[in-house]
Amino acid sequence: MIFISTGGIREKSASETAIELFQHGIPAVELSGGAYSATYESDLLALRSDLVLQVHNYFPPPSQPFVFNLASSDPAVTERSVQHVRQAMRLAVSLGRPIYSFHAGFRINPQVTELGQPLGRRVLRDRPSALEQFSEKVLLLAEEARREGVTLLVENNVLNAVNLATFGEDPLLLTHPDEIVAFMRRMPSNVGLLLDVAHLKVSAKSLGFDPLAAHALVKPWIQGYHLSDNDGTEDSNEIVTPDSWFWEVINPKLDYYTLEVYRTSSAELAKQYEYVKARLTEKNFPTQG
Repeated sequence: MIFISTGGIREKSASETAIELFQHGIPAVELSGGAYSATYESDLLALRSDLVLQVHNYFPPPSQPFVFNLASSDPAVTERSVQHVRQAMRLAVSLGRPIYSFHAGFRINPQVTELGQPLGRRVLRDRPSALEQFSEKVLLLAEEARREGVTLLVENNVLNAVNLATFGEDPLLLTHPDEIVAFMRRMPSNVGLLLDVAHLKVSAKSLGFDPLAAHALVKPWIQGYHLSDNDGTEDSNEIVTPDSWFWEVINPKLDYYTLEVYRTSSAELAKQYEYVKARLTEKNFPTQG
């Protein structure tokens, strides 16, 4: 299943974006952000007969924005994040796609306005404490998810050179393949990895590891992919092309691929959808020469 993300369209509700994508021939949409809507659930349930809908990270968007962070040192933020996961899981079940994917945590408490921007310098929470809290919260939620028949997928964070220089170390969790592997080894069978290949490309350049080798390390846990491209310096959500680094290693047999391409038209996204579909089919059924 190939999804198109609503994450790049903030001025419309996710249901409005989903309808527009459907009108351009897109059969599956990943719900990720968008404008707040008090009627989001009924609006989305009305689309179930036409679209496959996948719930991701900061969805449903709350009426009062906050930074979703299960590793926060602020107990109020952590609790609000836990409640958000529970709400998202219930929505995923209602929509008939019982998978919920979300970002790994942070060692800082950023402001909403800083997301997607260079982070302001502040004291970092020590890494072991942040990672332990994040792991414990995911384990707690995984048990609740198991009872509801839900799979949780954790997405790798992206570390660019600007944020690394600002802090002098990595302020985020699960950017390096070694940490991803150690985390995943602690998780039960209903927790997997959503690998964002664009995040991995940027983090690899910042931290000095090989993205191809990293993919090989984390591949046993990959249950989905986020697809976009960039120049390796920042997560710019550009189109995927024949030169995108991940084609030679991507697993073509999964049921979760999302194009996170922003700042383009629905018509262009439809073309990207067809291109990715063709590439995955080609890998699954290579031409015999």
